[in-house]
Amino acid sequence: MPRSRRIVIAVFPDVDLLDVTGPAEVFALANRETGGRAGYHVQLAGPSGGAVTTSAGVRLLVDVSFAEVGGGGEGAEEGGRGGGGGVIDTLLVPGAVDMLPEGPVARIDQDVVAWVKATAPGARRVASVCVGAHVLAAAGLLDGKRVTTHWSTAAQLAADHPAVIVDADPIFVRSGRIWTGAGISACMDLALALVAEDLGEKVALTVARQLVMYLKRQGGQSQFSVPLSRPPASRRDIEELRMYIAEHLDADLSAPALAGRMSLSERHFARVFRQETGTGPAAYVEAVRVEAARRILESTDEPLEQVAAASGFGSVETLHRALRKQIDTTPAAYRRRFRTAAT
Repeated sequence: MPRSRRIVIAVFPDVDLLDVTGPAEVFALANRETGGRAGYHVQLAGPSGGAVTTSAGVRLLVDVSFAEVGGGGEGAEEGGRGGGGGVIDTLLVPGAVDMLPEGPVARIDQDVVAWVKATAPGARRVASVCVGAHVLAAAGLLDGKRVTTHWSTAAQLAADHPAVIVDADPIFVRSGRIWTGAGISACMDLALALVAEDLGEKVALTVARQLVMYLKRQGGQSQFSVPLSRPPASRRDIEELRMYIAEHLDADLSAPALAGRMSLSERHFARVFRQETGTGPAAYVEAVRVEAARRILESTDEPLEQVAAASGFGSVETLHRALRKQIDTTPAAYRRRFRTAAT
């Protein structure tokens, strides 16, 4: 008999729809791709029975109320879809936000917090999706741990919980049996990582292919690409230059060359570029080239000489220095950690 893995996903008013359905779809596909061997059994648990309206306006039907979840001892009997009971393998906690004039603020429902605090000790592992990290933190589960959340509420999480080590960059972080994921689509990456822990990388990659995901991203990867992490430029010529840089990494992208391309003096160009992007031309070009090198290291077995050439560094020594400076690692070490399985 395949092992049964009970996944309990908390749902409540205004919960983000994808944060619930995304992981559920990953677990369902893992069941399908393994012929049922994965044994995932997903239950939606809510404050009460009936339907819950998500932030998208779509209603979800709750399987069990919080009071019915159970999930205590090792000898507990597995529950059916319509009832609680049974050991909880994974407790998954999404979040909800309130949109205020100053931006999104994570909603902290004290009834949900109390239920998570009481239920988490009986689960083999606990994971938050997006701003669900705020709920875990309020339940006292994240003190002293490095965690992530959606970038837009990371400052709130750090301010509200000084004992929590908040890292707004990764798409997910594991701290022992506690996993935290970044926002929205990163819920798929987190769920794939849970599948990989349970069933191996091969199964997780197969599921990722079925989802037509570009690649199965690893947890240390950034929530943003370099262009997205910089503020949009108000000047169209700077935006066009940023596009040129991304598409011509092996060209001469020195400050004099870029200034000449824009018919500006080097000094005036550097000032305008920093005003529009928040960084200097050299630092921006290096960050874009490092991001390109990371993608090649993650997805190919090309020699480092080719990686350096394709990403515009010219030499392996320059590539080494840039990765050391930007992400404090070497090309070989980065590849060992994040190389996706060969197709």
